[in-house]
Amino acid sequence: MAAQYHSIPKFSIAMDCGLEDIGIIIELRVREVEEICLVAYSNAAIQPRTTRFITMPPISIRTEGRQCEVAWFSAICSDDYEFLGVPDGSLRSSYEHCGDIVKKADALGYQNILLPSGWIAGQDALAFAAAMAPQTRQINQLVALRMGEVWPPMLARALATVDHIAKGRLCINIISSDMPGLKESNEVRYERSSEIIQILQGMWRTDGPFEWTGKYYNFSLPTTEPAKPYQQNGGPLMYFGGISPAAQDLCAKHCDVFLMWPETEDRIAETMRVMSEKASAYGRKIDFGFRSHVIVRETEAEARAAADRLISKLDAAKGAEIKARSQDSLSAGVKRQDELRAQSKDLYIEDHLWSGIGLARSGCASAIVGDPDQVLAKLNRYMDMGMRAFILSGYPHLEECDLFAKHVLPKLPSCRLNELQGRRVPDPVTPLTTAERR
Repeated sequence: MAAQYHSIPKFSIAMDCGLEDIGIIIELRVREVEEICLVAYSNAAIQPRTTRFITMPPISIRTEGRQCEVAWFSAICSDDYEFLGVPDGSLRSSYEHCGDIVKKADALGYQNILLPSGWIAGQDALAFAAAMAPQTRQINQLVALRMGEVWPPMLARALATVDHIAKGRLCINIISSDMPGLKESNEVRYERSSEIIQILQGMWRTDGPFEWTGKYYNFSLPTTEPAKPYQQNGGPLMYFGGISPAAQDLCAKHCDVFLMWPETEDRIAETMRVMSEKASAYGRKIDFGFRSHVIVRETEAEARAAADRLISKLDAAKGAEIKARSQDSLSAGVKRQDELRAQSKDLYIEDHLWSGIGLARSGCASAIVGDPDQVLAKLNRYMDMGMRAFILSGYPHLEECDLFAKHVLPKLPSCRLNELQGRRVPDPVTPLTTAERR
């Protein structure tokens, strides 16, 4: 068998493979089971007997199987456009329009949907999730919650309420950005978030009395029953994103899924490595998620034309104004994306990753652009790196939701992380289901 060269990461393993020359150095990669890709740095002959390949991520993650949770995005914070930066009354963040996005994503088979948080005309994420839960069939809702806005015991009770309404189809996106009208240091925001997360998780895992003594909160409760969620074994999964050292430490120590905004693959890989090591230092494993926009068309030329059209009416000053509305517009993650866009010549920071959306949007600022095979290949590379969740969106959100579901979604090995990890189980016993009433 002649040696062939493939430039690839070193994170697949072979089992039961016999080699004629055991001194040879080999890299192995698998796209599909039983596909053999060999890189040989020797002229020795390679004589495989029987070979089984197992695709493994290059880092330690919680969900080792090669599958992903695919989420869409409901624009409940005035973030839907046909032309970026040109407000369209028909796409305002009304209950009806945002509800249509959720119900479409549910019908098309997306496993989750992100409901963001912000101080702008739109919908409150948790209240909106409660309203949507009975109207959806299978989709989880990933609710963005800014830590500190609600007294923690009452927040726990509100989450328990929505989790029961949704029958366990609830996840939490932890946010630690500034609260509307208030500027605080990173240290204060992340310390407070850490306390709140520990309070929530402590109440979910504790039966009977609960006491908390901390820097920001001090209280004593006779029982945790009002806080008990529908989900078991630790309650709703917590998703979290942030680049600063304080943010990364918070996620590594307490959360379940670390979310990343679009950057070049080498930067993403390095962040994943660092975060995996940080979590390991706390005796934990976490999963990784990728938040991106997407523009998929039948041909690459059509996709690139759609990207160009999206910003064709954008006024730079208006774009900057819209971007500055967000509570995270000055965050480290946004600044890193701005730097990459400034270094690009045509708004593409790498192949098929277009940063034009960041001209008028804070937070996630880039889109995967291409034909169905190109978009799928990009997502497959992220999965090979260890990504296990994708949170996608596109403008307008209803139309792009349809296009991605038509061209790409059925080709991805999908899952629901809260089911894989034993949080959402059949017939849980809680104070609001079948536990003895006290």
